[in-house]
Amino acid sequence: MDILLAIGNTSMVRLRKVVPAGCADIFVKLEWENPSGSFKDRMALAVISRAEEDGRLKSGDTVLEYTGGSTGTSLALICAAKGYPIRIVSSDAFSQEKLDHMAALGAELTLVPSEGGRTTKKLILDMIEAARKLSREPHTYWTDQLNNKDSIAGYYPLGEEIWSQTKGEIDAFVHCVGTAASSRGIATVLKRHKPGIKIVVVEPAESSVLLGGQAGPHNIEGVGIGFIPPLWDPTLVDEILPVRTDDAKEMARRLAREEALFAGTSSGANVVAAIRVAERLGPGARVVTLMGDSGLKYLSTDVYRKR
Repeated sequence: MDILLAIGNTSMVRLRKVVPAGCADIFVKLEWENPSGSFKDRMALAVISRAEEDGRLKSGDTVLEYTGGSTGTSLALICAAKGYPIRIVSSDAFSQEKLDHMAALGAELTLVPSEGGRTTKKLILDMIEAARKLSREPHTYWTDQLNNKDSIAGYYPLGEEIWSQTKGEIDAFVHCVGTAASSRGIATVLKRHKPGIKIVVVEPAESSVLLGGQAGPHNIEGVGIGFIPPLWDPTLVDEILPVRTDDAKEMARRLAREEALFAGTSSGANVVAAIRVAERLGPGARVVTLMGDSGLKYLSTDVYRKR
């Protein structure tokens, strides 16, 4: 069996202990079951496969991307499986585990310095510019995740899995926004099945730009880029909820201790927001969110290690 066939079809479980009484049921998709440990494997496979099909990516080309880590790891996994060299622009703002994982899969890393290890608008723009310069080298395919619509289609199967696993009994879907591709892809499928479903997206409270606030530094890796993502489609979104970094980290710790679910910071933010939605919807309703990646990617950070 090809390793790429192991992408998708992840488990879904109901939260048992962190959800207050009187709430809707909350179900989480265990996306760390994907081969690289994150849901980004889905978009990486779609982006590379579609570029191969239409000739943008040819044998011998080098794949290039700027990334906080999970997308880069997923792309490195796909490239290792398919035999493409890959160059990744990342930063010290992201966990050492993510950087090491990309390198282990064969990625050549270029690191852009951050402001105190935090994600900022300036950092994202600096990473994009570094990738832009590298993209001018011959035989380079720049996946350019913030502008690549192929990534949206990579999440259609995830939307179908959620619909199938809930047997259509789902009232709301909640998820953090980074590039906006995953929430857009999933929302497209779920709203096709059930137009009245509530789609709620999450962003760092410290950088709540989707709600019209100012960009600011935060520590929820992989989300909250500090500006409106080019793939953002507000017509598919019913509500935007801000979540503080500290609350996201604390929920990630609680999920590990109380639910035996070992996840990353954005997963904590997803659950914080999902609980707010579940409190409003009340008993009998169903809310679904994602455990986007594994806590193994954050062991060296203050999410799980007290400094």
